[in-house]
Amino acid sequence: MTPQTIVCLGEVMIELSPAGPGLARIGVAGDTFNTAVYLRRLTDPAVRVSYVTALGDDIQSDRILAALREEGLDTSRIARVPDVMPGLYMITLDADNERSFSYWRGASAARTMFGPGSALGPEDLAPCDLLYLSGISIAILAPDARRRLRDWIAGFRARGGRVAFDSNYRPRLWSGPDEARAEIRALWELTDIALPSLDDEIALFGDAGEAGVMARLAAWGVRDGALKRGARGPRALDGSGREIAPAPVGVIDTTAAGDSFNAGFLAGVTRGADVAGCMETGHATAARVIGHPGAIVPRALW
Repeated sequence: MTPQTIVCLGEVMIELSPAGPGLARIGVAGDTFNTAVYLRRLTDPAVRVSYVTALGDDIQSDRILAALREEGLDTSRIARVPDVMPGLYMITLDADNERSFSYWRGASAARTMFGPGSALGPEDLAPCDLLYLSGISIAILAPDARRRLRDWIAGFRARGGRVAFDSNYRPRLWSGPDEARAEIRALWELTDIALPSLDDEIALFGDAGEAGVMARLAAWGVRDGALKRGARGPRALDGSGREIAPAPVGVIDTTAAGDSFNAGFLAGVTRGADVAGCMETGHATAARVIGHPGAIVPRALW
């Protein structure tokens, strides 16, 4: 059965990007946000795509909520938390136009999700057919909130729900690699559609190359999805080892390449495509996105 209600879980942040000497452009960004936006654009209107997070009651949270709604995403499950604000990050360019990032997210509203007394509990993720989340989605949560979320996911899958997960490893969000390995492994063991990046998995788990990553994930129960390998294209994780040969594409900005691939893959799932068809849609979506600057291609250019 193809999913008709998809929930994307995570954190949406305010982005400050360079806009000239002494100036910054205000935007909205986040890994699962990027995936949700493209998933909404790629799926039939009958498919409901919801975004779940916690926001504050400030003007920047209003900005984020407006951005979600402008993209046609369902926001009915988003919690508003008084007296807190969303996370923020700033992009800085050096003399060679290489980007670096500074973050202010330690007390963001999203970090309150699923904790004791939180305005948002795991049960608020229902009803849905497919839950999509990332390693960032769980890294920002307190340990007890992660446990509550995992317990709910286990029950959700027992009732027939499916989970799609991308480890999206970001070292600075974890207390150390041991914590990250334990938490991310726990999610892989609860995953139905795996969408990892080769580089992230090797960086975190120290696998001996691609074959090692695939063998480890298979041992943890992964039976579907795709391993993202950058310019080499994706490889199926359903045991077939199928690959697609990517056509050369012009690259302007690789921001959101993986996020948009995930959206394309999941859009294929909603149409009942096989893994090869899902990988083709994922790769075509990513190729389109990296041909434009920034994470989100303006709707007018889509």
